[in-house]
Amino acid sequence: MRQIKGPGLFLAQFISDEAPFNSLEGLLSWAASLGYKGVQVPTEKPEIFDLERAAESQSYCDEITALCTEKELEITELSTHLQGQLVACHDTYDALFAGFGPDAMRDDPAARAAWATDQLKLAARASARLGLRAHATFSGALLWHTVYPWPQRPKGLVEAGFAELARRWKPILDVFDAQGVDLCFELHPGEDLHDGVTFDRFLAAVDHHPRAHILYDPSHLLIQHVDYLQFIDIYHDRIRMFHVKDAEFLANGRAGVYGGYQDWIDRPGRFRSLGDGQVDFKGIFSKLTQYGFDGWAVVEWECCIKHPEDGAREGAAFVADQIIRPTEVAFDDFSGAPEDPERNRKLLGYPDGQVKS
Repeated sequence: MRQIKGPGLFLAQFISDEAPFNSLEGLLSWAASLGYKGVQVPTEKPEIFDLERAAESQSYCDEITALCTEKELEITELSTHLQGQLVACHDTYDALFAGFGPDAMRDDPAARAAWATDQLKLAARASARLGLRAHATFSGALLWHTVYPWPQRPKGLVEAGFAELARRWKPILDVFDAQGVDLCFELHPGEDLHDGVTFDRFLAAVDHHPRAHILYDPSHLLIQHVDYLQFIDIYHDRIRMFHVKDAEFLANGRAGVYGGYQDWIDRPGRFRSLGDGQVDFKGIFSKLTQYGFDGWAVVEWECCIKHPEDGAREGAAFVADQIIRPTEVAFDDFSGAPEDPERNRKLLGYPDGQVKS
């Protein structure tokens, strides 16, 4: 069995205009001081990480790697969550997501989609230059506004939606394949890929592409009431990334999974800092280790109660305590015996080599 790496930290939620959170070097120093061994790097802010430059310049990537090494850190993966959202963005959400792309394209959805597609292709090349094996993104959404429809969905709508989603993502997946990098979709409400069934639909639509994989985040499955442990049993061959994020669902008589348009702190389903929610991380780390997952366990802090810096500090120790060193022996090896074919025949009742009738 192989061992999970970690702890890692997703930097996206911590970037700000204040030091040390306003530069990659500052963020790295801060993360290292908390005990992290790796960082997952968002790519939408060139002042933190210049994606275009990384895709074109090996020397820039070498400088970034050297900076990480100096801080005793590794880059776990790059992330294009915001850009991925724009690869497939329904007009219903155009105004909400306009800020995810360049200001010059704010009123041009087609240009934003083309830009986002190019960003993903740059990310494939940048990941390869950095020696990374996997990349994190969102699928975007063409069908989400029909997730719980009234009136019912017209026949063929879902099939057409996934065919279009596949048409947009297949060329991107091909670029990732050429670069030897897995493209991992975070299954997330609001995305067309938000659970196992939707991932299966997409996988079929892209002909089971060898680079189409999953960023496993149990918090999003818990809030949807998906069995997140059985999910690992089913999809372990496609899980290439892992966000360690906690959540809880506190059922009540006034609101449910949809939350009633309430703020996060009032919703029945809400994200929590590690150890403060309901996710069974011992079960998750055991299953992932059982199936040989050797990627990074990356803390993604999202909590409606606890301060982010406290969540990050506690998260490093929490993940370090969860990582299992796989055994190299069987617990009952002490009572075993060397292989002996003749003895085995006797134990089976045919010492002369023939099965007795």
